[in-house]
Amino acid sequence: MQPYSLTLDKFLDHAAKWHPDAKVVTAREDGPATGVGYADLRRRAGRISTILAGLGIGHGDHVATLAWNTQAHVEAWYAIMGMGAVCHTLNPRLTANQIASMLGQSKARVLIISADLQALASQIAERATAIQHVLVIDGSTQGWHLGGASPDVTALEAEIEAATGEAEWGQFDENSPSGLCFTSGTTGAPKGVSYTHRSSFLHTLRLLQADVLALRASDAVMPVVPMFHASAWGLPFAVPAVGAKLVLPGRQADGASLAKLIVAEGVTIAVGVPTVWVGLIDHLEKTGGDVPSLERIIVGGAPMPPALMARIEERLGVTIQTSWGMTELSPSGTFAPPADPDRKASVSGRPAIGVDLLLADAAGRPLAEQRGVEGHLKVRGAAVVERYFGFDEASTDEDGWFDTGDLARIDERGNLTITGRAKDLIKSGGEWINPSEIEAVIGALPQVSLAAVIGRVDPKWGERPVLLVELREPDAMTDDELLKPLQGRVAPWWIPDAVVRLPQMPLASTGKIDKMRLREIYGGN
Repeated sequence: MQPYSLTLDKFLDHAAKWHPDAKVVTAREDGPATGVGYADLRRRAGRISTILAGLGIGHGDHVATLAWNTQAHVEAWYAIMGMGAVCHTLNPRLTANQIASMLGQSKARVLIISADLQALASQIAERATAIQHVLVIDGSTQGWHLGGASPDVTALEAEIEAATGEAEWGQFDENSPSGLCFTSGTTGAPKGVSYTHRSSFLHTLRLLQADVLALRASDAVMPVVPMFHASAWGLPFAVPAVGAKLVLPGRQADGASLAKLIVAEGVTIAVGVPTVWVGLIDHLEKTGGDVPSLERIIVGGAPMPPALMARIEERLGVTIQTSWGMTELSPSGTFAPPADPDRKASVSGRPAIGVDLLLADAAGRPLAEQRGVEGHLKVRGAAVVERYFGFDEASTDEDGWFDTGDLARIDERGNLTITGRAKDLIKSGGEWINPSEIEAVIGALPQVSLAAVIGRVDPKWGERPVLLVELREPDAMTDDELLKPLQGRVAPWWIPDAVVRLPQMPLASTGKIDKMRLREIYGGN
């Protein structure tokens, strides 16, 4: 057999050759959506690779992106990965301090950033001194000034038009790193997951199976899940792999904008966390509108409320596929097959070939019975993390199993249901919130005796954080004074929605704060 390196550039090369006119469409706030065929996108991405090479970027170097779901971001992805560099995606919802810390670990010298994030870019430039070049996409650099001894700022579009030639793609080992994504995981400090070309290539083939995404060239696929969130669940690779239309919503994820885009572009498959679809169904019910082209909605990132699933399927006549995964899994773990008549909102489906599941006890030992019992969920596979970025020690056990930190059940048909989390993390709108980081800030205030943060059930976001405090003096601080120290220290959406003052914090027998009791009383479960 011929040697055939499993590198990600091959997906776009395939689309450009065999589906050259299939479109990549981007919604625009200031006008109609714009689109480009895969052949033109391949040409533009090749020129970006040349530009990056001119800036000194080579094999194994990290290039950071801080942008939304747009054509320009997809071009940057393939340009970076195709030439053998590593695409370090950053979440614009994090603080400048958090982003700068991640950039310090990846040592990225080039940052590709959306034009509407200029204010955040200025803050990052002050902290991430290794950044030498800022390339602006999806807008102009007019008014951009990062100040001081800051990196140079260039509008990438103008550079693409002026560029000549194309850098060589794919001439490297398939085990080379391709992407880097940070996650809070199961600890307070964010950890990086470094994907390889081989792992993401195999992950893509798994996604394309009939009982997983089941994509067709005739589909129009709209990933609302951000490209900075676990590689947009692999869709920027899977959609070109079959030559389907890729419909990108930019930063507009409200119900009205999504409904308009679905209708205009004939979207057949839409992908995102449950809260996105609350906005869509609310808008359609309010306006009496419809999205007749839509066939399937794929959800993950947070549990799907059964009432919401029933409401959407009945009103829109679509099939909802539930799924489960995490950044460390690239990220897909299980999918409910689209044709399964027994689909349930609480059930996350079965694993496809390439990923395996194991239930263990609290000590990590495999349970004798793997069906119908609750256990600690472990996974292994070709696209599952072995160790975190920058770490020498493995994150897997001696048999290669990675502990997800979740509690789960597997039924007789192999369907996975996540029943809880071993840690106290809060999942809000598909994103993790770490209570310990909030507690550390609030607990350091001299007026506070004890502080705890728990998740409270929220109909829109799944969970939202609530701060419970025992003050030294009952009226020592207002709610605003308690929460103000969090500003700039944690992401804005981490800040608790409510403050509950307790005369005495409940303690467990060990003397620790009894969070189980707090959840029973204040969690709304």
